[in-house]
Amino acid sequence: MRILFYSIIAFTLLTNFKVMPTKPHTYTMLCLGDSYTIGEAVDAKERFPSQLRELLKKQHYAFAAPEIIATTGWTTDELASAITDAKLDRHFDFVTLLIGVNNQYRGRNVEEYKKEFAELLQTAITFANGKKSHVVVVSIPDWGVTPFAAKDARGKVQIGKEIDAYNEAAEKHCESQHIQFIDITPHSRKAEQDESLLTTDGLHPSGKIYAFWASKIAAYFETVLAQ
Repeated sequence: MRILFYSIIAFTLLTNFKVMPTKPHTYTMLCLGDSYTIGEAVDAKERFPSQLRELLKKQHYAFAAPEIIATTGWTTDELASAITDAKLDRHFDFVTLLIGVNNQYRGRNVEEYKKEFAELLQTAITFANGKKSHVVVVSIPDWGVTPFAAKDARGKVQIGKEIDAYNEAAEKHCESQHIQFIDITPHSRKAEQDESLLTTDGLHPSGKIYAFWASKIAAYFETVLAQ
């Protein structure tokens, strides 16, 4: 009789016990760069960090609004200074880095870029709490195919070669550090035939190009999150 009594009590407690839903983890993301990260000439929702967040949300991964340290025109050294000035004192779940086009535009040499890029990449790794698999480097798009470049004395071919040299340097260093390098440069060259891939300034990518970048980064982040 006593066993039956306790069994009834236990059953009553179990059937009336409400399990509180577990609050999903909200991930954080830091995006470092220049005009291509801040999204010059597009709405904030069209920036690749914003579109990336929305894509991950659709896959049921909650992300806080991305922290962005990026301004149009920044070179590697200017980005490094801005990061120092920001005085960020926390780690992030994921970090993206896209920098170098303004070094190339200003005619700086690749050797200088290699050194400063390596330092920035190490900074990105530090912000990711040392988790290299949580850092993504995005290649520099080729602005040489844009209408804006038609006014540049170097011409489309030379600009393209210089962009390729910068990207090769960045990719090699990423490989040596086991960092994911996402090459969006070939896709950026489609803007030569499709003006809808550029904003009205004839230079910067439109939301369509950023959507492609976001999809590539999201696919990689999902593989990391699924582990």
